[in-house]
Amino acid sequence: MFQSCLPGALRSWSRGVFSTSTRPRLVLGIETSCDETGAAVLDETGRILGESLHSQKETHLKTGGIIPLVAQRLHRENISRVVQEALNRSAIEPSELTAVATTVKPGLALSLGIGLDYSLKFVRQHQKPFIPIHHMEAHALTVRMLHPLDFPFLVLLVSGGHSLLALAKGIDEFLLLGQTLDEAAGDTLDKIARRLSLRNHPECGTLSGGQAIERLAKEGDRLAFHFISPMGQNYDCNFSFAGLRTQITGAINKKEKEEGVEAGQFLSCVKDIAAASQHTVASHLAKRTHRAILFCKSKGLLPEQNPTLIVSGGVASNEYIRQILKIITDATGLHLLCPPSKFCTDNGVMIAWNGIERLKQGKGILSYSEEVSYEPKAPLGLDITSEVKEAAIKVPKLKLRTNS
Repeated sequence: MFQSCLPGALRSWSRGVFSTSTRPRLVLGIETSCDETGAAVLDETGRILGESLHSQKETHLKTGGIIPLVAQRLHRENISRVVQEALNRSAIEPSELTAVATTVKPGLALSLGIGLDYSLKFVRQHQKPFIPIHHMEAHALTVRMLHPLDFPFLVLLVSGGHSLLALAKGIDEFLLLGQTLDEAAGDTLDKIARRLSLRNHPECGTLSGGQAIERLAKEGDRLAFHFISPMGQNYDCNFSFAGLRTQITGAINKKEKEEGVEAGQFLSCVKDIAAASQHTVASHLAKRTHRAILFCKSKGLLPEQNPTLIVSGGVASNEYIRQILKIITDATGLHLLCPPSKFCTDNGVMIAWNGIERLKQGKGILSYSEEVSYEPKAPLGLDITSEVKEAAIKVPKLKLRTNS
């Protein structure tokens, strides 16, 4: 969590500017934590005045995964243009900005460094306050830009780099209930797609690994393969996907031998494997989320009126996973909210909105002269995973079936 590091006099000045000025407060958000270079200008109501996004997806699809040095180079080549496009589209001059918010943790070190270096030069040139942003915090709060939602609420954040469950108690106050012990859900789906050579599939050439799995799974039979959902005897809310990927890889190897399939070719049952893989990932996410809901209810951590589960991050774009999670929220009386797909993946809008949230409460606002470092690894909030494990809550069985 970030605390304000402004000297006393500057804090008083900032409170005056942020609280009494009749000019609209505007924040420029900059995102470079992984492979998307994003920038956006928002006002304090959450209205998007201008945004720009450069995706590196095509480049990384060709190399079979994100190469940090390549991601760094592409961020460096595009960040000035992306920020200028966001400013031009918003018709806002740098002098009109109230502050600049930038992702500083967690993420790829080389990518974070590009965004932070650019931002610090920008705020020093224009003498604007700087708001360092926790990437996962931004994902968790994006939905508040779109829906009136009070704290506390439960958050499931699932992406290519993260899988975690947390209770959001405030804009910078989170209780960590569970997290992945090995790889993230999105990373697992991407690796399965690569193992199935889906980059060469006629239906999947321009899709990411997770998107390719979702596309093929729609025409597959998830019951054709039985993969065991991980950690069935662990009564906590942590995730583990590496063992599941080993199961799936074993099934692929077996089928390739049976069919005499060579590298780069497709199994006849590729859509069934995609469907079964997607379902097992969804089932694992759902069961841990179910336990998190029961734990929060047992401790009185969720409001009695309109308790809500927010699902965000790139994997939250997967419609099948959303449908499975909806079964859980319907059974437990929670309201399920997901940002639109374009706001689930990394973008400058969510960073700017997190800056707006912090600006309104005067939290984590730094002087343009402050030194700031990026942090590739950074936990979200207070870790109470051991308390969740001690509760040893057994989750009742639910039929996780959808119409699709």
